[in-house]
Amino acid sequence: MQVGIVAQKGNPRAAYLADDVREALSDRDVTVWLDEATATALDADGYGMDRFESCDCIVAIGGDGTFLYAAHHAGGTPILGVNLGEVGFLNAISPDDAEEAILETVEALQAGEGTVREVPRLVARTDEWASSPAANEIVVQGPRRGRGGGVDYEIRVDGSLYSGGHADGVIVATPTGSTAYNLSERGPIVHPGVDTIIVNEMVAERGMPPLAVPLDRTVSVTLTGAETGVVVSDGRDPKELSVPVEIAIERSGPPMRMAGPSPDFFEALGKLS
Repeated sequence: MQVGIVAQKGNPRAAYLADDVREALSDRDVTVWLDEATATALDADGYGMDRFESCDCIVAIGGDGTFLYAAHHAGGTPILGVNLGEVGFLNAISPDDAEEAILETVEALQAGEGTVREVPRLVARTDEWASSPAANEIVVQGPRRGRGGGVDYEIRVDGSLYSGGHADGVIVATPTGSTAYNLSERGPIVHPGVDTIIVNEMVAERGMPPLAVPLDRTVSVTLTGAETGVVVSDGRDPKELSVPVEIAIERSGPPMRMAGPSPDFFEALGKLS
């Protein structure tokens, strides 16, 4: 069994907990890899995140951002999250229970009995380029937001026109991402058990209300009226594209796979108020 550990960068508490988890797993004859930043904090040997996809499980210690960082490199490897953040929609385990819960989960995975939940990811594509998979959202926007900025756009769902006009941009989110950037732009909260894609226009001059469509649909966003557009996947890897351009956004494989206990969705929601 090989387990990768990713701790929130610059968080000593996360690094110390990673060290405790590493020792506990090593005592069970589990091979443990630390990501390079965590290894530096602990004066240990580390591994590049590009190798973590080959692990049997990845433990993310920090906030939801740390979980998404691990997921960005995980491929189909299950991820187990320890919550050191404020809310915790992705990280289900409290730090006080971390060692016991991680050991139980790893042992269950070793025995082929572990529970692994799959949640969808999205990818944005043009004829010549594809984004990295997004567990939260794909954002398509103009070169800058705010007064005097934005971009002209048209949104289609499986080829049928939904909306268009001028806006800062468009968010296309998963249920997982409904409580992230989508929520900050007044989009709907969606329970993680609902198979849907959310389409949400950002500060549109006219526009339509946010739209939920089936997960197997393709949402296309065509940009005009600006020199460039930008596509961002889970807040990472912004890609500048020449305009006019059509970006197709659809479900991508592999899904993000989450191991161990499920986060309490409604408890996490209560922390937002």
